[in-house]
Amino acid sequence: MITLNAEKRDMKTKAKALRRQGKITGNISGKDLPEAISIQLDGVSAGRFLKEHTEGSQLIIDLGDKKYNVLIKNVSYEPMKHQYDNIDFQLLVADEKVTTTVPIVLLGTEEARGFLTHSLMEVTYKAFPSALVEKIEIDVSKIPVNTSYLVSDLAIAKDKDIELVTPADAIILHVSEHQKGVMETPEDSEEA
Repeated sequence: MITLNAEKRDMKTKAKALRRQGKITGNISGKDLPEAISIQLDGVSAGRFLKEHTEGSQLIIDLGDKKYNVLIKNVSYEPMKHQYDNIDFQLLVADEKVTTTVPIVLLGTEEARGFLTHSLMEVTYKAFPSALVEKIEIDVSKIPVNTSYLVSDLAIAKDKDIELVTPADAIILHVSEHQKGVMETPEDSEEA
């Protein structure tokens, strides 16, 4: 599992000043903590991590004296400045289910047998930390034309350790036939 180093945040220093120093602020919260822990992370290493991971990803936060098994609950990103501002983490407890979302990644879109309509980008579920899923991959090149792919078709829907929150009959994507039409050539339009 990936570990990110962090430091406890001195609340006397404003978040804006920390961002100017290349830091990202964050909080670790959970029912086993007496109060939320305010932290600061190195912007470069946290940014690199967030390029490949999203909300719902599991990781270890190393504060030097203690390590925390956490889940990313919320990421604040400032698109105009192209920078992450804040990350909220939820402390994971081994015997407690957590509700989270997992992104859906489509593979083989270039080889799809028809026109794809992608309706659902993520699935929400409950699971113990040991059963958390990083992402769901669907190879659309194997889905027949005129077929809808539902949440119930996913492997996690059949996993006894995972409880779906997203309805099982929700459509993730649909593959339909390509529209057949006569393309007009430039010569055709000149004749008209």
